[in-house]
Amino acid sequence: MNDNFCWWRDGIIYQIYPRSFADSNGDGIGDLQGIISKLGYLNELGIDAIWFSPFYPSPEIDFGYDISNYLDVDPRFGTLADFDELITTAHTFGIRVVLDMVANHTSDQHAWFIESRSSRENPRRDWYIWKDGAGSGRPPNNWKSCFGGSSWEYDACSRQYYLHTFATQQPDVNWRNPQLRKALLDVFRFWLDRGADGFRLDVFNAYFKDEHFQNNPGQLGLRDYDQQKHIHDMDQPEMIPLLQELRTLMDEYPERYTVGEIFLPTPEKTVHYTGNDLLHAAFSSDLIESELIFPWSAGWVAQKINKRDNLFDSAGIWPTTMLSNHDKPRTASRYVKGENDDQAFTAMAVLLTVRGTPFIYYGEEIGMRNISLKRNEIMDPPGQKYWPIYQGRDGFRSPMQWRDAPFASFSTTKPWLPVHSNYHQRNVASQQENPQSLWNFTRQLIALRRAYPALRRGSFHIFFRTDTGVMAYERKLDEQRILVCINFSSSMRQVEFIPDADPKLAAILISSAGRKDFYTSHNQFMLNPHEVLLLELKPGMV
Repeated sequence: MNDNFCWWRDGIIYQIYPRSFADSNGDGIGDLQGIISKLGYLNELGIDAIWFSPFYPSPEIDFGYDISNYLDVDPRFGTLADFDELITTAHTFGIRVVLDMVANHTSDQHAWFIESRSSRENPRRDWYIWKDGAGSGRPPNNWKSCFGGSSWEYDACSRQYYLHTFATQQPDVNWRNPQLRKALLDVFRFWLDRGADGFRLDVFNAYFKDEHFQNNPGQLGLRDYDQQKHIHDMDQPEMIPLLQELRTLMDEYPERYTVGEIFLPTPEKTVHYTGNDLLHAAFSSDLIESELIFPWSAGWVAQKINKRDNLFDSAGIWPTTMLSNHDKPRTASRYVKGENDDQAFTAMAVLLTVRGTPFIYYGEEIGMRNISLKRNEIMDPPGQKYWPIYQGRDGFRSPMQWRDAPFASFSTTKPWLPVHSNYHQRNVASQQENPQSLWNFTRQLIALRRAYPALRRGSFHIFFRTDTGVMAYERKLDEQRILVCINFSSSMRQVEFIPDADPKLAAILISSAGRKDFYTSHNQFMLNPHEVLLLELKPGMV
């Protein structure tokens, strides 16, 4: 069997939001030394790589996604020496390091923008997007900011508008300027030379804007940003040559990786930007595409996965799978009522057993929930703008719950965001001691992925009707066959065994219900409520 393990394709990537993972110096903010202290834990869990949200110097208007210096570490998180230690220690464990690269915009406190803003004649003026207004105090066009209002901000000193897709303090850079283009590509080289293994590209498909700055057409939507079709302020054809240039740069370094966050994602956009001379992968966000509606049923999940896989297979594109991140609600808070983890088990099983590279957001392995905040506690810019229609992202970014101790052992002092009140029962230490916990289930599934190449690279075929509440599918690679059965319902469900296999030779790999024996009657078997069952279909079957 061909088992050419590739870390970014076959491995598991774990996202850390540095402010919220582990605080080593007692200031209430997570930091690099705190992360270093937990690398042994991540190694025990079995992950292969870490994607770090930004830790560069920043005024933190958008909590690190407004960078004021690409070539350093913010003192809140540590130093470049700490980063070097992080790289060395992570690599000792065999863990790769993926950095978040925010290159659509900088902070307005970045030296480049300060120079650009200083006068129209400054050599770096064209490093950002400046335009005259449309007259009578009107901005250059009708483009809207994702964080609310116009995407144009008037600068009284230079008497022009600058573009900002996000907060006014996050001016968009001008990728059409060759000097700016070279400067940002040099940033990639800087971190690659320090040992970074790859990059997650923040909203990369917004790098280029229509050179004629045409108005966007309107559409129905809740927010003013959603009331436009964004066809002129993103997804421009110039993006493809830039991705080819970036891929050439990345290929100068062995085994490096780029994964793109697509702004307003679709599977079709993912295919467009991914390939041998483009990105290695891009998020299609199939299972987290809606802020409001998450059906989480066997039929809904199957429809999303089948649509993605059919499209990606025909294009030769490898998928990624994600159920939550720093921008999206936590999985258990979408699919679970109260503290019951039944659906959290089914969600983790989907994440780790369908085709594609899984991305696990920190704390998902113990089923962390969103925290609730009052309006005056919200720090996230879009949450402040759109409350109560949208309450922002702070609720998904609470401190990691390590143990039943003050502040969940995240810090020795009050953290920057509250710890969820359930930390007394829901924490890493208690779940590690419980063989039936979500943490142990996650670790066992990760180990099975490592042991069975079919779970990483095998074909994916649904063979049972999903309208029963069950999603049953086969992962197959050469002679290795794994049957995955997930009962999304709260009732017992009868499932027909896969037609061309002998149930007498099926071996249980894992059962979330703790079953030890497997048998069928008339080629049918029962699944317990919310049970996840993996079977190895051994050779010699009829």
